[in-house]
Amino acid sequence: MVKIFALTAFLLAQIDGAAPVIHSLKYIATASFQIPNFPEYMEVGYVDGIQILHYDSETRTSKAKQDWMNNMTIQEPYFWERQTIINTDNQQDAKVGIRHLQEHFNQTGGRHLIQRVSGCQWDNETGQIEGWLHDAYNGEDFLWFDLKELRWIAVQPRAVISKHELDTLNNYNEYLKESVTKECPFYLKKYVSLGRDVLMRTEVPRVSLLQKTAGSLVTCHATGFYPRAAVLFWRKDGERLYRDAEMDEILPNHDGTFQTSASLHMSDKRANYECVFHMEGVPEDVVTPLDLAEVLSNERIQEKEWRRKMVFSITLLIPIVLAVAVAVGVGVILFKHKRVQYTPARK
Repeated sequence: MVKIFALTAFLLAQIDGAAPVIHSLKYIATASFQIPNFPEYMEVGYVDGIQILHYDSETRTSKAKQDWMNNMTIQEPYFWERQTIINTDNQQDAKVGIRHLQEHFNQTGGRHLIQRVSGCQWDNETGQIEGWLHDAYNGEDFLWFDLKELRWIAVQPRAVISKHELDTLNNYNEYLKESVTKECPFYLKKYVSLGRDVLMRTEVPRVSLLQKTAGSLVTCHATGFYPRAAVLFWRKDGERLYRDAEMDEILPNHDGTFQTSASLHMSDKRANYECVFHMEGVPEDVVTPLDLAEVLSNERIQEKEWRRKMVFSITLLIPIVLAVAVAVGVGVILFKHKRVQYTPARK
């Protein structure tokens, strides 16, 4: 089975630097063959981890994913038409490329997928610019482009033929370098300027301590933070833990913020454990002390749900009982009243 977006986590992880002054622009282009419910071609763009544009073979139109991106037409009136033309050309090239690889590997059928990732990052303090471009085939690294040497590197033996073919194309490698090191930073700076209010904001996370069952790993989950340049870790008696802690990758949320988790192997119940969220540029860390009585677990959630239902049932039952009591009381009064009013006739 084809591993769709096997590289996505790694790709998203590398697009932001360790400091908030570093910005990034990344494109992921994906071409597929005989994969159901998936476009034959799709291309998405990200600035600092936030999706800014989308194109696919079904709509055949490049669209903005952020409102502020539509302001590009003020500077370039035909910006989105130009993007659509570029993406359409990329779609045709990718279609040829996937067929070419099938011929190389004698693959007449099956499900196949090519991913090309390109992008750049820019330090707006030092002006330093870095870029990258690499390809994956069926979810595995295939080719990397060396921007300094202007040559392709085969990551696996079966990629050697493709490497030689790309290196011999006239001016192709020079074009790629120009695109990654000049055109990419040029537009990155424009996008950062347009989306400054969104991209330069700071949002601290909501932090929760979770546990599946008593005695299992304690997971610290932080969500809703921005920017991505942050780290979540555990401390034991004031010292950062490395051996008894597992750090998860940072993932995007649907609203443009991020989330991450860190799990703890609690080896010493007498120690003081803390979950610490640290974000670049924010003076104070978000520190959450570990209190097992406050940790949310499946058992506690079920217990709370049971209590909630009991309270709800009792709350619902009280008015019914009162209503019945009132009805019985009224009935008794009416009955007595009727007996008083009714006097049998004497014979």
